[in-house]
Amino acid sequence: MKNFYQSLKKSFYALAPLAGITDSAFRQMCKGFGADVLYSEMISATALFYNDKKTLELMKFDEVERPYVVQLFGSESKHFSVATELIQEQMRPDGIDINFGCPVPKVVKQGAGIALFENLKKSKEVIKAVVNSTDLPVSIKTRSKVKDIDILKFLDYMKDLDIAALMIHGRSAGQGFSGPVDTKIIKKARNYFGGVVIANGGVRNYEDTQSLLRESGADGVGIGQGALGRPWIFENLTTHNSQLITQKFIFKTAKKHAELVYKLKGKQGILEMRKHLCWYVSGLAGACELRRGLVKVETLKDIYKILSV
Repeated sequence: MKNFYQSLKKSFYALAPLAGITDSAFRQMCKGFGADVLYSEMISATALFYNDKKTLELMKFDEVERPYVVQLFGSESKHFSVATELIQEQMRPDGIDINFGCPVPKVVKQGAGIALFENLKKSKEVIKAVVNSTDLPVSIKTRSKVKDIDILKFLDYMKDLDIAALMIHGRSAGQGFSGPVDTKIIKKARNYFGGVVIANGGVRNYEDTQSLLRESGADGVGIGQGALGRPWIFENLTTHNSQLITQKFIFKTAKKHAELVYKLKGKQGILEMRKHLCWYVSGLAGACELRRGLVKVETLKDIYKILSV
């Protein structure tokens, strides 16, 4: 099957995978504002191995979301193999990604995320299992470093595997989601990896993005935290425009997002939407008071009432 990564424009922008956040509604919002590639929220390979119906629901997507990549996390190669075959047969996304960068304790406890990154032998088995179970392009998402293993050592160990793309969060596992991004190590990764390189971490505006692309030499940028409550960031980057966004525009966008999530998930979607609504109003005048109401919304009507312009 065609490797879509090879046909992406130079300096493309991807919505990075975020657990419990990058669902279909949010992905569609970001796509509407110009995101070039969309990643699913983290999907458990183990849950798919046991054919968990709720996990299957998490992967659903609309055709408008393409190119769409499903990201898997886990620690057992046999789970990844079965999960990949199931995704290929039932979902047909444009690619499959493997998570080696999540530092969340409940993920690490399973031997997944950054814990898997540390175990080079097991990591190789997992990647090989996925590559051998699909004709879709396989990508990986990592940290720059986890304890004594950095991305260069990791890539050197995996050099004989057919990996199409690599998204590097340029912070170490110890840094979490704050602190400087190591652009130098992302640039050095070019010497160990011949596929598409995506830099990730610390992007909030056009200037941040250009700096990250220039200093890392990456082919594209993955945006996660920077898109929370700001799906229009992709449009700002594409048009090279970081103009002030009005409250009216923010409220209109938040309501559109809420309507879409309600259409896809019903009342449960509205409850999940609360966190997004709080991100949308962050930094606005009266944000504290707005949040007090938004964390309690249960219906679209509740949202309309608070976000009336």
